[in-house]
Amino acid sequence: MILILAIAIVFDISEKIDDFQNGATMNEIVFDYYINFIAFYGNLFSALILFISTIWFTSRIASNTEIVAILTSGTSFNRLLRPYLIGATLICLLSLTLNHLLVPQTNIKRIQFEEKYITGANRPINQKVHRQVLPGHYVYFETYSGIRQSGYQFTYETFDNHILTSKLSADFIRLDTATGKWRLDNYKIRKLDSAGTESIATGRKLDTVLQFTSEQIAPKLNSIATMNSKELRKFIVQEEITGNENIASYQMEMQRRSSYPLSSFVFVLLAVSLASQKRRGGLGVNIAIGLVLCAVYVFAMQISQTFASTGVLSTDRWLGRALTWVTIQPAEFAIWLPNLLFAAIALWSYNRAPK
Repeated sequence: MILILAIAIVFDISEKIDDFQNGATMNEIVFDYYINFIAFYGNLFSALILFISTIWFTSRIASNTEIVAILTSGTSFNRLLRPYLIGATLICLLSLTLNHLLVPQTNIKRIQFEEKYITGANRPINQKVHRQVLPGHYVYFETYSGIRQSGYQFTYETFDNHILTSKLSADFIRLDTATGKWRLDNYKIRKLDSAGTESIATGRKLDTVLQFTSEQIAPKLNSIATMNSKELRKFIVQEEITGNENIASYQMEMQRRSSYPLSSFVFVLLAVSLASQKRRGGLGVNIAIGLVLCAVYVFAMQISQTFASTGVLSTDRWLGRALTWVTIQPAEFAIWLPNLLFAAIALWSYNRAPK
């Protein structure tokens, strides 16, 4: 892990050396960025690093004919697996704790550093934004800027039992951060009572409190990385109400925090099954196989996430009616799919491993 993270840091420094000259101090670079960089990426790739480590260790004892001696002494292959699985359990529990509780806290300083010196804090202009901020409350912006917290051609519609009760519209709207109120220019308020009577009021300016925040309209994708799992779960429920088009990204982030740590068991079983055989080429061949499998796993993860984001990967399409009794979102299925595929490969390798 130290070796791989050291290589990652060297590559990262070479890529961002110009950005560090934008005013970042050595203390910020080391303690705000790279300490948290190590925590994030070390935990993210812990299962893959565990996979390579297991292949290296098992290949060494296999090349010394120690596994043959263990098995011929009467010890079963399942008994040989026990310490491996205990180690995988410890790594998995540690990684789960880091993913769900601790790493989101370390991400705060890392992301703040990136926004300040590397990527900038600007968010793109959102166009034709339509959100349900509360049940029956719909907001629309022709264009909205998250960094300026303002937008053009705004409407706020309220429905009661699918019947329009009020509609507020304005040419321009911006948030007054000092008071927490929204300031509307050239506004128009239309209200309808139960009898169908309509009243209209217009004006040049209006300061009012509205039932939504700027983050609900244009949330930052990297902000979810700073939420612990309890906060992220509440955020996803809120965004499902609004109909946010990025909801798949939030669901995948939630599932990723559990799927990566649990993949430790899959990789350990696969590594022991592959490396327990004494083959020509020895350690080098096994390490090469492990690196290729790691690359395939990362590639499969990226492909499945892309398919889930675009709607190509759907549980209805891929699973049919076999799992109709289980509520599985395409984004959740995408994150777990590589683990399921590699688990099948690991079981196949386990059955073929010498017992």
